[in-house]
Amino acid sequence: MAICEFCLNYSAEGKCLIGLDIRKGMTCREFQPGLEKFCADPKDFVSGSQIVKMAMYFGIGRTELKKVKTMAAREESHR
Repeated sequence: MAICEFCLNYSAEGKCLIGLDIRKGMTCREFQPGLEKFCADPKDFVSGSQIVKMAMYFGIGRTELKKVKTMAAREESHR
């Protein structure tokens, strides 16, 4: 699994939309997480902590995890 699979910049064709090389690990300076990358159906979203736990399970850490926490908090406040 790569960080790109959770990023909004990752296209269905398997390419980075902003032109970066596809990462083999779980770090990327331009990582932009999206709820739709964690939940196939937005109705599956329960809480922000659910998304954070999923990110940690998949090995997302440090700066990327902070971005996931911000995204999850934003989604939680919209509901």
